Amino acid sequence: QVQLVESGGGLVQPGGSLTLSCAASGSIGSITVMGWYRQAPGPQRELVATITNDERTNYADSVKGRFTISRDNAKNTVSIQMNSLKPEDTAVYYCNVQNSMWSYWGQGTQVTVSP
Repeated sequence: QVQLVESGGGLVQPGGSLTLSCAASGSIGSITVMGWYRQAPGPQRELVATITNDERTNYADSVKGRFTISRDNAKNTVSIQMNSLKPEDTAVYYCNVQNSMWSYWGQGTQVTVSP
């Protein structure tokens, strides 16, 4: 059974920083893509950033230059450093980990950006 455990969410003022981390455990096999998605109130979950096993990254336009994604392949962890946070970054952030066959999701961690 695969488990993704997220940490690092919370309340931060506009302009502040947070780091989210996600650790994958269990019989996950060879991980290909790791990433973060977010969902504000509403049905749409949007991509924040992804990173492949050869360190290629992809960012949503709204976070480019502010967020940095990284991974540790030895520990099966993925992190995202979020700087210059804005109120519109407020959402539940979900970790996603993929292998060649399956896509796994974490339980989500709340990030709230408010004065």
